[in-house]
Amino acid sequence: MAAEHKTEAKRSIALVETAAQAATDNATKTATQAAKGAEAGAAAAKKMMEEGASQARVKMEQGMQQMTKTTEGFYKAAEEAAEFGRGNLEAMTRATQTLTSGMQELSKQYFAMSQAMGEHAMESAKALSGVKSLKEAADIQAAFAKASMERTMAETAKLQEAAYRLAEQAGAPLAARMTLAVEKFSKPLAA
Repeated sequence: MAAEHKTEAKRSIALVETAAQAATDNATKTATQAAKGAEAGAAAAKKMMEEGASQARVKMEQGMQQMTKTTEGFYKAAEEAAEFGRGNLEAMTRATQTLTSGMQELSKQYFAMSQAMGEHAMESAKALSGVKSLKEAADIQAAFAKASMERTMAETAKLQEAAYRLAEQAGAPLAARMTLAVEKFSKPLAA
């Protein structure tokens, strides 16, 4: 019996050794597969992170390009608005200068007309002071009134013409700016 026990013990030991070897082989195989899976997972995670970072970089660059383009557009619009305003101010200055010098010229013409009318009235008064009859006074007065009326009408027509030319000249820079504004602001924004 002892020999059977020994044989049985040897078989049990061999069975345990075989099971232990199989378990070790199985564990080694599982560990190897797990390591390969971990390496594949790590490689996939690394690849995913690199692709994500690359996509994020591309999106960030696109966003920066768009922001730069938009900022340049705003800057250009601000420069154009400032330039347009500067042009308006220059046109207003030219119109004011033209109007001021024109009004000075009109004042000179009016003063000259008034002076000439005064001199004519003085001549008429002198002529009236030497009259000998009422008929002669009436004739001198009628001639004076007629001459004064004709001169006044002629001088007034000249002043009106000069005032009209002045209004055209003074308004020309402003009209040009208005035309430019209509042309500029009637265009579509994308143009």
